[in-house]
Amino acid sequence: MSDGPDAETIVAAMRALLDAREAGRTVCPSEVARRLAGGNDGDWRALMPAVRRVAAERARAGELVVTQRGRAVDALRARGPIRIGYAD
Repeated sequence: MSDGPDAETIVAAMRALLDAREAGRTVCPSEVARRLAGGNDGDWRALMPAVRRVAAERARAGELVVTQRGRAVDALRARGPIRIGYAD
């Protein structure tokens, strides 16, 4: 079992960041990880796999969408930068 945040905590952070943006805007997984880690000084990089995993799970459930260069992708298979947003 991990000492990191659980899935619901990660989703809450994603939603808080998305809700603070204009409709249709997205967030970077690193923004979510930084929020969970308490800022840039926290160990946010260690949280990135969990953030991507939860984003992928919620995208499969139709709650969120994960994109890369504007196209929907699997957060666990995509290499490079991705974005997380609300599903339409």
